[in-house]
Amino acid sequence: MADRLAIEELSTRHLVLELARPWGPDVPHNHLIVVDVTLSDGSVGTGVSWTPRVGPEAVQALLDHDVRRVVAGMPAEPELVWDRLWERLHEGGSGGLTTIAMAGLDLALWDARGKRQGRSLVDLLGRRHDEVPTYGSGINLHYPLDDLLSQVQGWVDDGQTAVKIKVGRPRLSEDVQRVAAVREVLGPDRALMIDANQRWDLPTARRAIDALAPYDLHWVEEPLLADATWAYAQLRRSVDVPIALGENAHTVHRFRDLLDAGAVDVVQPNVVRVGGITPFLRIAEMAATYGVGLAPHLLPELSGQLALCLPGPTWVEDVDRASFAALGALAEPCGVTCVAGRLTAATGPGLGLCFVDRLPDPTTDPRKA
Repeated sequence: MADRLAIEELSTRHLVLELARPWGPDVPHNHLIVVDVTLSDGSVGTGVSWTPRVGPEAVQALLDHDVRRVVAGMPAEPELVWDRLWERLHEGGSGGLTTIAMAGLDLALWDARGKRQGRSLVDLLGRRHDEVPTYGSGINLHYPLDDLLSQVQGWVDDGQTAVKIKVGRPRLSEDVQRVAAVREVLGPDRALMIDANQRWDLPTARRAIDALAPYDLHWVEEPLLADATWAYAQLRRSVDVPIALGENAHTVHRFRDLLDAGAVDVVQPNVVRVGGITPFLRIAEMAATYGVGLAPHLLPELSGQLALCLPGPTWVEDVDRASFAALGALAEPCGVTCVAGRLTAATGPGLGLCFVDRLPDPTTDPRKA
């Protein structure tokens, strides 16, 4: 019986993806741990764990040892497996590498479920939108101003109706100059988000947002340390610009705490960092009950499919040349497309993602020496 299928085997492979332009001196690559789960009928579901910098080998080891041992023989139902696995792995940490590893398995089980039913992930979850808007995004704090403006102009030329840039330069006057110049390129009708990547403390954030607010900001993202719930609640009460937060929140419980504290206007769960589709859906439902917006973080081939199933309006982050496809991780097109600021999805059954078997490792390839 299909509903009696059990997990028989789990295998992983590590793909090192070279970024077209490094996100910084210490981030020249992204890392994927591709997870294949074989079920008792011989079918295979494929998921993925992702980290741009920290711990890919640790994630793979966790999957290859602890996760494999715990889930062997379990029913191939992602919700049941996730909760039982969380009980076991929680001892190793309530988030971070733990949930990143769990995501690989959870995504593989959702992929297997979709393939078993002959339905794409979007149709399996319930399509609510035919398309969702995207915003151009880049890791560009270190770009000279001319390069930043060239990147933004490229997004405008591509039809993006919103963009996000990094802030948090050593002097606030530099941020003001850059944001003002970007607003000039965008004109008055495109949305502009800014992302400080946790670089400010509370007094600095208040001063910075007051100085940048005249440029009509759609939101300010991670202005403070991601764990500073009390400070976020204070900041949100003292500024008019919406606060976006969540790419570094790794559990449903952390999102509940942020929502209970009134610390956030837009939550931004990363489907891998929170542990997969199962917890992502729980976070989305919780955000909806609080009347708070949700905009998935990165990974458009996954986030876009989930966004099409959300009850309310959302944005999907389209990071410059950093999708799975752009990084060469996919063996064939997946059916998720971003054109003229709109994302659509017409994928095959399951996640619709077919990953390559291997890539040259740019950290060891002699051609890179």
